[in-house]
Amino acid sequence: MSQGSHVTIREFAVSGPDAGPYGVTAGPDGALWFVEIGAGQIGRITVEGKVTEFALPDPAARPHAVAAGPDGSLWFTEWGTAHVGRITPEGRIDEHALPTPGSEPHGIAPGPDGALWVALETGALARVAIA
Repeated sequence: MSQGSHVTIREFAVSGPDAGPYGVTAGPDGALWFVEIGAGQIGRITVEGKVTEFALPDPAARPHAVAAGPDGSLWFTEWGTAHVGRITPEGRIDEHALPTPGSEPHGIAPGPDGALWVALETGALARVAIA
């Protein structure tokens, strides 16, 4: 930290102490998005601190990472169910099974090719093309 700088840190509560917020990313709507690995939810927080949470269809999904996609939505990994999911800024959720059951997807990032790239714990990478 440089001399003379001042840092202010504030905390914002989510659904509960076991929610396990993880993997924050900036969304196309000007809010920040995160996953709640313990609660099976996707969260959204405005820069003013208003939190909205969206339950996944399977509470055991264990979402792990989230990234803004090239289609204006947010994409996330579900390592508990071997899916990748998409959530629109309005909260509509779609899930897509990965070709390898038990692949345990972790990281996700948009690539320069317009696809999303997913790191799998099985030692592979998956390319998710968005049509």
